Amino acid sequence: MVLKPATVIAIYPGSFDPITNGHLDLIERGSKLFHRLIVSILRNDKKEPLFSVEERLEMLREVVAVYPNVEVDHFAGLLVDYAAERGATVLLRGIRAISDYEKELQMALMNRRLRPEIETVCMMSGEAYSFISSRLVKEVIGLGGNISGLVPPSVEVRLRKRFNAAGAGSRVHSK
Repeated sequence: MVLKPATVIAIYPGSFDPITNGHLDLIERGSKLFHRLIVSILRNDKKEPLFSVEERLEMLREVVAVYPNVEVDHFAGLLVDYAAERGATVLLRGIRAISDYEKELQMALMNRRLRPEIETVCMMSGEAYSFISSRLVKEVIGLGGNISGLVPPSVEVRLRKRFNAAGAGSRVHSK
């Protein structure tokens, strides 16, 4: 008799404003671990994102199209309720540093309390991506810095357009 592994659906939640190569690293690795990986944007009215949810969905779809078992979605409200609605039993989270661990532990324990049937799996970021965050990428490009290699090329193009349209990225030099 051949045992067939159970179908596991995982959700990788985040703001993805914008998606970085660190996010993509986790998506690629997660796509190999789970039968289906749903990369889902949290709609958070408390944050003022650079890109709309629709723009972020479009960027995500562009860069994850190479992974047949990865889909893109968005949600509002409690992550564990959304996961249950989608039939997911795993929440995929990334950890870059010790500071991430404390926050992730607190969220994982609360999520377990709310829905004990849903597990949180934390993956360490790849060494090359351990310092990258969406916030830092936006800050660097806003100050005119080089972000190539930090985000997918198509995302870099969108970032440059957004910051050029806003008049950012131009530095004033005083003598």
